[in-house]
Amino acid sequence: MIVVINYKLMKPFLLILAVSCVILSSCKKPDYKDILHDPSLYSRTVHELNSVVMGNNFTPVVASRNYAYATIAGFEVIAAGYPRKYRSLVSQVNGLKSVPKSARNEQIDFEYAALLAFCKVGEAVTFPEGSLKYYVDSLHQVAVTHGMPAEMAANSEKYAKAVAAAIMAWSKKDNYLTTRSAPKFAINDSPGRWVPTPPAYSEAIEPHWSEIRTMVMKNANEYSVPPPPKFNVKDKNSQYYKEVMLSMDAVNKLTPEEAHIADFWDDNPGKLNVSGHVMFITKKFSPPGHWLSIVGIAAKKKNADFNTTVYAYAKTAIALFDAFIESWTAKYKYETARPETIINKYFDPNWRPHLQTPPFPEYTCGHCTISAAAAEALTSVFGDNMAYTDTSELEFGIKNRSFKSFRDAAAENVRARFYGGIHFRNSCIVSNKFGKKVGDSVVIQLTMRK
Repeated sequence: MIVVINYKLMKPFLLILAVSCVILSSCKKPDYKDILHDPSLYSRTVHELNSVVMGNNFTPVVASRNYAYATIAGFEVIAAGYPRKYRSLVSQVNGLKSVPKSARNEQIDFEYAALLAFCKVGEAVTFPEGSLKYYVDSLHQVAVTHGMPAEMAANSEKYAKAVAAAIMAWSKKDNYLTTRSAPKFAINDSPGRWVPTPPAYSEAIEPHWSEIRTMVMKNANEYSVPPPPKFNVKDKNSQYYKEVMLSMDAVNKLTPEEAHIADFWDDNPGKLNVSGHVMFITKKFSPPGHWLSIVGIAAKKKNADFNTTVYAYAKTAIALFDAFIESWTAKYKYETARPETIINKYFDPNWRPHLQTPPFPEYTCGHCTISAAAAEALTSVFGDNMAYTDTSELEFGIKNRSFKSFRDAAAENVRARFYGGIHFRNSCIVSNKFGKKVGDSVVIQLTMRK
């Protein structure tokens, strides 16, 4: 029997409606801007999508696709509404050729439209529309009951729908649907080659992700990741042997602080727990979901306005999207076995990693790659040396961690995956380096804010 458990109690976003009723009874002038233009509302909206993605069991790579298109839809609305400050991504990201422009004489609340466009794309990219209907309905109620003119509300909703449709049409040409019917990863137990790992022994996730259209990178093979250390468990002086020993010893001697670091960055969206004859799944936000949570934390600390917040989410999500493609291309090029596989087969059959091994090849480390990329994107928006406390994992029962900067957080992630016993140290270091390259390309090549 398999039971699915969410750490988080899913609560519909009805607080806005409750607040609306209280305020409406006492206010006399329209105050919809006070609510709908609040940057924290956009962050809560992203969190709402994050919860839906978590609840629908999407893998980290697929989740990154969902977040990227949704945040771009929100950003394109803001770019259209504030052309003197923001520049559209049309002709800047691969394949995006046009986005509808707003009519000059139409009254549009672009912040409201950005929220709606984000929701419309977010709920439709990888699952049927309707997942956020209750949320969108609550936003509409806020607009209406707090005095937004009916014509403005209608125009805003119409424009949001037009932008969302354009982004959805663009998304459908990224080769995602074709990869759904692509062949599965072939399993053969060659020395050093990836094979399924316990406890689920799941098949390899997304072996064709390198075929997905990139956004800023020229193609999936733009960066040539060097091969991992050559498989060799007999020569104690070989780099591979030393890497294996480092992984085994790190887990065997894990300190409470190191365990906390590993757990904090675990971000396993669907951990399978086995207790006797009962199996149950516990859920958390995936790696890209964790980093989008960090965007909201940073925006709040910086007192960023609504538009800057939308911009920060989109830029970070684009970096995450390309970084996953970069990492997954290397994963299925080198097809490297996990530490758990090698240690159990050649050294200690009873050894287990601190974290549950995810179902895809070891090299390169996806989380280290995307963390470094996200750190560069966020640094370009909010600056370096921006100290913050990451509260993302509290809702999953894991205490906070504080960082001196986004790059500091990405550097800790390198240690986290090694401490967890699911990656070799070399993989984590190399992945951080190439993730930074992806992040740099997003920062250098995109002009989103004028």
